[in-house]
Amino acid sequence: MAVDERDTKEPTSSLGKLSRRSFLSHMGAAGVATAATAVTPLVVSSAIAETQERTVPDAQAIPGTMPVTLKVNGQSYSVQIDPRATLLDTLRETLHLTGTKKGCDHGQCGACTVHINGRRVNSCLTFAGMQQNVEIITIEGLGQPGHLHPMQEAFVAHDGFQCGYCTSGQIMSAVAMVKEPWGTGDSDVKEAMSGNICRCGAYPNIVAAVQAVRRMA
Repeated sequence: MAVDERDTKEPTSSLGKLSRRSFLSHMGAAGVATAATAVTPLVVSSAIAETQERTVPDAQAIPGTMPVTLKVNGQSYSVQIDPRATLLDTLRETLHLTGTKKGCDHGQCGACTVHINGRRVNSCLTFAGMQQNVEIITIEGLGQPGHLHPMQEAFVAHDGFQCGYCTSGQIMSAVAMVKEPWGTGDSDVKEAMSGNICRCGAYPNIVAAVQAVRRMA
């Protein structure tokens, strides 16, 4: 069947004899160019904003904060904190000492126990801004792998932990408890450690670990 030569040719417009295919190609190119022109200022402005953000000094004070100097594990830290910040949040979020755990955040579980001037304290109930002239010890300052505190070694030997979340608070409380005037029986240890909750129920092993250290003293 013969093909009509007129069927193979693209129709042309009356203006400059521009074919439909050429017209659509030109229109597509114009649309891309317009879009690129609109996007370019956004990309440039975003890059400028990012550069400006990176050049802001890290030490710039945030409005409403206060400068404090805390002595933690023998090292001094000068930081800007919210006056309402607890010692727990400051240790974890500002100083990045995350060994101290946030449990109930209401002073009821003992997971956040630290030492202030040798005394055990719930750091979630303590304002950081009021601790500038004291010695603060966290679990990181008590012992490290390869050089554990005797209480840490006892917890390992007696399997005094399961999930481990409460363990740092348990150990910090136990270390302070050994120096306090409590009786020698297991019931005395249970009473002294009653402010530290173990949701896994490892209490017999915790008592055994504490008693092992007390016998060594």
